[in-house]
Amino acid sequence: MRVGEYSKVDHTESFQLNSLNKRIKIKRINKATITIRLTMIMLILLTIYGFLTFDYKNINLFDGILMTLTNLKVMFLEAHFVHFTFPEAIYQSLVTMGLALLTTLIGAFIALILALFAAQNLSTARVSNSIKGFVAFIRAVPTVLWVLIFAVAAGLGSVAAVIGMTFHSIGYLIKAYSESFEELDEGVIEALRGSGASWWQIVFQAVIPSSLTYLISWTFLRFEINFGVAIAMGAAAGAGGIGFDMFMASSFYLDLREVGTITYFILFFAVLLEIIATRIKSKLQIKL
Repeated sequence: MRVGEYSKVDHTESFQLNSLNKRIKIKRINKATITIRLTMIMLILLTIYGFLTFDYKNINLFDGILMTLTNLKVMFLEAHFVHFTFPEAIYQSLVTMGLALLTTLIGAFIALILALFAAQNLSTARVSNSIKGFVAFIRAVPTVLWVLIFAVAAGLGSVAAVIGMTFHSIGYLIKAYSESFEELDEGVIEALRGSGASWWQIVFQAVIPSSLTYLISWTFLRFEINFGVAIAMGAAAGAGGIGFDMFMASSFYLDLREVGTITYFILFFAVLLEIIATRIKSKLQIKL
């Protein structure tokens, strides 16, 4: 063994001994830790208190579980159409799909333009922070509330649902698009600026082509979200589609068998969208 090898071994052994001699530092309890623990304890106590004081209306727990299992059996094992037909269910499912697609396309177009100004490497700090602050407010409000807000002016129906869902989609996609733009190599942008390229030339020759796969993937992800939201809006805002049929079957007709059938239709289209999304992501080789 050579002298250099001896020195390497001695250095490794000394490093291991130093590592063993170091004491493990235990993090002291600070105000933030105390606050988090007290909050968790309060939530646990409130949950227990809620279960103990909840009005069960003289319903036995085991009887309730048995009734639930019976209803699930009727819903999914005895599913059939009563007030709707198979072609009507397909048509209403396509209406829901069209509502999700329309809101996604409109929201993606508007979000793409605003995201260019929200990206810090393409805009000024003031403009970027202003747009991101406004977008954060949009995302903080649930889609259902936006639909109800616009329903005051447009009335309950598909118009309010489209505007409300589009509004929330814009806020979601601006954040996703702008973060994709900000991940672009700053050297490419600086090189184009140094060569005399205009802002629009930088956008269409560098930014959009480099981020195109991410834009497609994020847009399709939002389309999947809008499909689920469109089902809920069909019941909550009277926007039509398969969600409204489920609302009628569950609350107006009180037919669990038809609710199960509609649920199967929704699951089929949801699985179909997931398969398409998986193939698109594998083709684009992107992990989100």
